[in-house]
Amino acid sequence: MEAPAKADDDADTGAHPIYAHAPRSVEFNKLRKRLIRNTREALDKFGMVRPGEKWLIALSGGKDSYGLLALLLDLKWRGLLPVELLACNLDQGQPNFPKHILPEFLTGLGIEHRIEYQDTYSIVTDKLPAGATYCSLCSRLRRGNLYRIAREEGCTALVLGHHRDDSLETFFMNLFHGGKLAAMPPKLVNDEGDLEVLRPLIYCAEEDLQRFSDAMQFPIIPCDLCGSQDGLQRNVTKAMLTDMERAMPGRKDVMIRALGNINPSHMLDPRLFDFAGLSFKPKDA
Repeated sequence: MEAPAKADDDADTGAHPIYAHAPRSVEFNKLRKRLIRNTREALDKFGMVRPGEKWLIALSGGKDSYGLLALLLDLKWRGLLPVELLACNLDQGQPNFPKHILPEFLTGLGIEHRIEYQDTYSIVTDKLPAGATYCSLCSRLRRGNLYRIAREEGCTALVLGHHRDDSLETFFMNLFHGGKLAAMPPKLVNDEGDLEVLRPLIYCAEEDLQRFSDAMQFPIIPCDLCGSQDGLQRNVTKAMLTDMERAMPGRKDVMIRALGNINPSHMLDPRLFDFAGLSFKPKDA
């Protein structure tokens, strides 16, 4: 992504209305700039931006998706993101879901959006026995609906708020339980081949996004379906990584960089490196 020469992260270009009530402190400005810098790095490094396209921003009402929306709007406001943005919330029919919060928030700020109702909650609770983990089925149903909406709106990409910690947790879950080395990719093409899935926050720390959300006072909507379940493997993995970071500060940043610094010849996968064809040459040959 090529940015206009006159615009940069420190330029006094004002701000999108979503920042109207943001703190004016030095601490918050540093946090905002760090998140913007990490987001721009992901957009550039993984070739996410093609000028003139349209992105569907998945907005759940949680801290990560609010942060994603605010950071992308910030970049677009500065002239650094030449794409059209459409925020989308999928109301999945969860009991007591506050339907008014997101429409009022988005309309009040003049943000283009679409609110879609699909009762996937009843499908999940009907298909799975009590006590089962809902995440996988719920995620598949949600993703399928978002793909459909993206097509209907003429979007080329579905943009999600997964961050550094999400990717690391997925990596360790695959390592411990799946017997493979795989994390959340920053960019992929869906199975049908007609949409991209982008994760611009892949270098952003969850702790930073939490602080950003608290400072911005986003109207958070908790997930009462899967967020209330205890004992999920992801929660166990998150706790492990938290303990690791507490004992060795900075480890998460090192690990996320390691996922982009792979040496196939020092792994054990013959599909990635031709071990069978590797041979030494005698000194006298």
